[in-house]
Amino acid sequence: MRQVNEQLLSVGIDMGTSTTQLVLSRLYIQNMASSFSVPRLVITDKEVVYRSDICFTPVLPDNRIDMQKIQQFVEEQYVKAGISKDDIQTGAVIITGETARKDNANEAVLSLSGFAGDFVVATAGPDLESIIAAKGAGAHTYSKDHSTSIVNIDIGGGTSNLALFQSGELVDTGCLDIGGRLIKVDQQTHEITYIAPKIRQLAEQRGIMLALGQQVTPESLKPIIEEMVKLLEESVGLRAPGDFYDTIITNKGLKLEKSIPCISFSGGVADYIYHEAAGDVFQYGDIGILLGRAIAESPLVKELTVARAAETIRATVVGAGSHTTEISGSTITYTEESFPIKNIPILKLASVDEAGDSDRLAAAISDKLSWFKLNNDLQRVAIAIEGKNSPSFAEVQKYARGLYKGMSELLEREYPLIVIVHHDMAKVLGQTLYALLDYKKDVVCIDSVQVDNGDYIDIGKPIAEGKVLPVVIKTLVFH
Repeated sequence: MRQVNEQLLSVGIDMGTSTTQLVLSRLYIQNMASSFSVPRLVITDKEVVYRSDICFTPVLPDNRIDMQKIQQFVEEQYVKAGISKDDIQTGAVIITGETARKDNANEAVLSLSGFAGDFVVATAGPDLESIIAAKGAGAHTYSKDHSTSIVNIDIGGGTSNLALFQSGELVDTGCLDIGGRLIKVDQQTHEITYIAPKIRQLAEQRGIMLALGQQVTPESLKPIIEEMVKLLEESVGLRAPGDFYDTIITNKGLKLEKSIPCISFSGGVADYIYHEAAGDVFQYGDIGILLGRAIAESPLVKELTVARAAETIRATVVGAGSHTTEISGSTITYTEESFPIKNIPILKLASVDEAGDSDRLAAAISDKLSWFKLNNDLQRVAIAIEGKNSPSFAEVQKYARGLYKGMSELLEREYPLIVIVHHDMAKVLGQTLYALLDYKKDVVCIDSVQVDNGDYIDIGKPIAEGKVLPVVIKTLVFH
């Protein structure tokens, strides 16, 4: 095996509802291919070299992100870390929670990505945020290592993002409007300064006294916090859904077809589930500490096996790396040279999705595409499947029909259809899809590439007389 060792300095920047933070990591890269093979570079290790201060995400009076303050914060952190932005070779800017709903979210993330090289840029809707946070917390690794189901709840300032894994595979996602900053409290006077509309509605429905200017104590807030915790219990199947459950859902809840034995928590509130807070419970001007304590005493912790998260507040993104792979032209299909294609998020189907007929495959794709919707607008997505070695004609037809039907919403967009197959069947699958599309829609179908949910792909212009497509898989790097 040819040992090619390289190091990259990577930055992860996360702009969330409550907080913005940055992490610098050193990534160790190695060529895992033999001397006679195409290079296969993978990230073999990661070392966090700097964790930034955590600042409250600055918002302007017109409810737009204050980009000047964000850039200033990032520049200050680079100085503190003793690095120049020219030292950074790769990175990810992720914008999540309520912040992703701001008018200038896209503009903000693109301007930040200019801080270093060619970043992965993602405005994460609730589903994608759930996936990224759960991976950062290590839930998918725990699920794989223990061959079990686990739900990760990432509880931030504005939302609680749920991701369910079964034996390492992502099965479902959900999101609730429950978070630590939905009630804000003045740190000195302990008077309520803000109540989120849904929490106000919940209080009214339950007959709980909650008003702006009201002076509160942990005891007086207990009834509303207990109601919030009950809704979290409903979200993972520990209680039957009550009359407010549909209202508190951000976009959708988990399907809960089977009981879930294990749970993990990440996000800012998670620290106070795992640790007792020192000092005033209102030290952050919100109910985050009280919410964390209430969860720690609830059936969520008492009745489920708790897998301690590898990261809590910094789970969403701790860095990004990339590796390149060259694909043999004999097994790929591309119908139009619409390259380069950059920063396309991956939707990887689970093996159970591929096990059924074409209708089942189509339903799984159609359902999971919602992960990539932000404000009901579908982002550009590449679909990844495992596929089969030496598939029969019937199997190729099944995959092609399932992809064609499931991706119907994507087909309405003007960009090419992108399919990534792990096994060696992209040429025949791509040609079959192209025929189904009546040769009117561009298709890019490549194989021999291993990708996962949370990855992004760049596909470069064909080289070697069009026989090879250079592909960069940008992997958000987690513990």
